[in-house]
Amino acid sequence: MSSGVLAGRYVLGDLLGKGGMGEVRRGWDRVLGRPVAVKLVRGESEALRRFGHEVRVLAGLDHPGLVPVFDAGADGPVSFVVMRLIEGRTLREELESGPLGLERVRELGIALAEALDHVHARGVVHRDVKPGNVLLDRDGRPHLADFGLARRLDTPHLTRSNRIMGTAAYLAPEQVRGEEVSAATDVYALGLLLLECLTGRREYPGGTADAAVARLHRPARIPSDLPDDLTRLLALMTSLVPRRRPTALACAHALRHRETPTAVDTAPDRRRWRPALVGAALVPIAVLVTALHAPLMESSPSPPSPTTTTTPSGTR
Repeated sequence: MSSGVLAGRYVLGDLLGKGGMGEVRRGWDRVLGRPVAVKLVRGESEALRRFGHEVRVLAGLDHPGLVPVFDAGADGPVSFVVMRLIEGRTLREELESGPLGLERVRELGIALAEALDHVHARGVVHRDVKPGNVLLDRDGRPHLADFGLARRLDTPHLTRSNRIMGTAAYLAPEQVRGEEVSAATDVYALGLLLLECLTGRREYPGGTADAAVARLHRPARIPSDLPDDLTRLLALMTSLVPRRRPTALACAHALRHRETPTAVDTAPDRRRWRPALVGAALVPIAVLVTALHAPLMESSPSPPSPTTTTTPSGTR
């Protein structure tokens, strides 16, 4: 890379965001004559390995609710991915003004659930669904971004077994307990996201350890003044038992048609439910010890919330 031109093609401009794995810059594609966003990564092998994993995952996805990848490669010591530039802001920034209207929440929920259905149908779990990872374009349409923590269900973990990947406030109970993730993990996080849009507050606030363990002591509190169909849907999406949660597709259908969904499995899973009441007893000991001395969670290595970006904030 020389004179601010990447791979002889992409002219790099303003910094849009910076995170643990690299940075995102506004760019200009000199070949096709269009604005783009360029994510750049330098450094150690683990960061490059995770970045390469993210690029491969994104290359296999194609949905209006996702940020499309245009190009990827390396220029000297710099690895990069070129994506569509989303002009707008993040959902986290929109929530700074307060709760959203009921119809707006339904609209967001349908779009994000359909995007997750596409992701899940291709054997991928996002693992970090949160307001900072939802980009809103100028028309307010949401785009799920940042697949840096995504995992293909048919591949081994990329991280050490004693680390919990994700953002504490939106982790599913099975993530906190160190169990296997599934599509239901993303549905749980989406449920918390929609609940936050309705109430204007995080359901599980506080420090990383407190926020993570709190959901093992109690289920999410659903406001009593919501329509019956939405109350039931949010309760199922945030069930402590993964197999009781609806699929992403079922969530989109329920939100669109205002139907009361049925539980996937109405029988309580006593193996999981009873330990959940105990709370921290099932959190891996190594994780709890770590939480006393350092942050429990490894947040998404994304840049901070920009006003114009193609990658999510990685903050809050």
